[in-house]
Amino acid sequence: MDAGTMAIFVGTAIALIAVALAAHGAAGASRRRVKGRAAVVRARWRGGQAAAPEAASVKRTVARGTFPGLDSLARRVVPRLSLLNLRLARTGRDIAAGTYLVVSGGLAAAAGGAAFLLGLSPAAAALAGLAAGVAVPHMVVGRMARRRIDRFTDIFPDALDLIVRGLRSGLPISETIATVGRDLADPVGHEFRLVADGVTLGRSLEDALWETATRLDTPEFKFFVIGLSIQRQTGGNLAETLANLSDILRRRRQMRLKIKAMSSEARASAYILGSLPFLMLGILLLVNFDYEMMLFTDPRGTTMVAAGLVCILMGIAVMYKMVKFEI
Repeated sequence: MDAGTMAIFVGTAIALIAVALAAHGAAGASRRRVKGRAAVVRARWRGGQAAAPEAASVKRTVARGTFPGLDSLARRVVPRLSLLNLRLARTGRDIAAGTYLVVSGGLAAAAGGAAFLLGLSPAAAALAGLAAGVAVPHMVVGRMARRRIDRFTDIFPDALDLIVRGLRSGLPISETIATVGRDLADPVGHEFRLVADGVTLGRSLEDALWETATRLDTPEFKFFVIGLSIQRQTGGNLAETLANLSDILRRRRQMRLKIKAMSSEARASAYILGSLPFLMLGILLLVNFDYEMMLFTDPRGTTMVAAGLVCILMGIAVMYKMVKFEI
């Protein structure tokens, strides 16, 4: 067995092990959630009291994987593990840091082995695998977090309207927050249930809200927390303040959608221009593979590829800044 075949075999084995560990961890988390809900239903049926699964999760700031050894390894390897845990928590899924690192390592091994098989030097293949293992999971987690934040932002004005109606009917703010957690869909309902459970367990309302604001890291929710904190200190009509905030958030969303529609042509041009070099590379690889691989095997070719990638990334960054506006 030559070195290339061995590298592919080892990379594939590590990738399969990483996928199996991640699937096992996800299945274990799902089983734990089902058991927690079943315990709550049994306690209610028997007339007893039991903490809801969300209440128990208030005390848990870090997701725990099925394999504790991976989490302890992550605590020793990752220098700023709290930031990684916070980023994983924004996805709304029980992803442990150890599982994340195992998947990243498996992907890096598989990508490096594939790059070595395609003819890259061992050093270049190792760099390609390292880049894939770091960039791809980071981008996937970031996209999952952004999608969840976007869903939260779309539903959040409805939550404010529900709070306003509750306040105008005479309910306290803590009770209206609990009502939002029960009546609205996730992720808004889930986050407000965490706040309500934190208050039930003895935390102050502001501390529970600021913890959620830190985890979500969205300006809309921070506006809500700041407005509520100011009203609790200075007094005033909280229902009117939140009603105005709901109207402002809806106007901001309308403005963002309008900007997105007006900049759609520029974004489409950026997508086309950014993808053309890679499409041409794929076509040339199909037409004349050996000739095109000189770009990756010859030192002059790798230098040209690196310079081209830097220029492409600079152009994409400029076009991205041109069509992105802060509202």
